[in-house]
Formats: sequence, C-alpha cells, structure tokens
Amino acid sequence: MTTTLETVRAQVAESARVKEALLADETLMGRIAEVADLLAETYRNGGKTLWAGNGGSAADAQHMAAELVNKFCLDRPGLPAIALTTDTSILTAVGNDYGFDRVFAKQVEAHGRPGDVFIGISTSGNSRNLVEALSACREKGVRTVALVGGSACAMDNYDYVIHVPSTETPRIQESQTLIGHILCFVVESRLFQSHFKTDSQ
Repeated sequence: MTTTLETVRAQVAESARVKEALLADETLMGRIAEVADLLAETYRNGGKTLWAGNGGSAADAQHMAAELVNKFCLDRPGLPAIALTTDTSILTAVGNDYGFDRVFAKQVEAHGRPGDVFIGISTSGNSRNLVEALSACREKGVRTVALVGGSACAMDNYDYVIHVPSTETPRIQESQTLIGHILCFVVESRLFQSHFKTDSQ
C-alpha cells in the first residue's frame, strides 16, 4: 500500500515533471515571452488586461488581476486589470437574461477597448463562455490570450495560445499559476525597472 509520504513525493514529482517539460519546449517558452512583451506594451500604451475563467480558473483570474492592480514584487503604481469573475450582480444578470455562455462577452462589450488584452484561463480550453468572449473581443479590438491544457481545444482560435504540456487539471493549474506570475514579473520589470534595487543599494 502506498504511504502518504510516497503520495506526497509522487505529486510533487509530477508537478515538477510538467514544469520541466514546459521549460524544455523552446516554442512554448517563446510564446510565453511573446505574451509577456504584449502585456508590457499594452500597459505602456495605456491599456488594461481583462481576466476570466471558471471555478479554480476564476480564482486564478482574480489572483493575477490582484497582482497587477496591487503589486507583485515591487512597490509601484497600480496597473489596470479586471477579473470578470467577481461581480455577482453582473454575472447573474447576464446569466439570467442571456445565459451563462455570455457572462464574459457582455463584460468585454462594456469594458473592452482597442489595444486591451483579454486573458482566458481554462484547463480544457473548451469553456463556452470563454469561447463566446472571442467574438466580442474581436469586435472591440481586444487581443486575446488563452492559457489552456495540452490538448487541442476550442480556444485555439485565440490570438495567442499557451498550452501547458499536461492533461491533468491540477498539473495544468499549477503551471498556469507559474505562467501568470511570470507575466506579472515581466510587466513589472519592464515598466518599473527603476524600482528594482541594486546590490549596492
């Protein structure tokens, strides 16, 4: 019988294996860097990011928006980021009148501006409300980023797609958090380089 300690070690090892596969994929590394540069440029030009997801991915959307609005590593001015998952009145109003598939699209219609970036987080990549948001983004001139699992999916039509090399939901979510943190770190380091202290300071 497997002991609890063995189970813990196996879970950590599997999480590490997925991250090692992520690191070894130069194309994927390049795509993450491309998206990080996109976000930095978006903020330089006065734009914002819109984050969305369902369930655990909704929590991840809120997490990353908070890192940008408040701070990640640096004390610096807040950056405009909105999690489209948090306002229960909006979510229930849209869900009641138009259906749950439209809860993000309607908010993109309201908040999206040309040059903004919409980031949809999904382990399957097939969440209907994230798929439906794509057409609203295109109508508003909002660029789209998909953070998804390793399988081909409906969100492959987004402008930028980052596939985590796994089909297991917990492993995908763990790497999506890492990718989100990388995006936040790059944005801060590009926009607020003077806030970083040198060793001599």
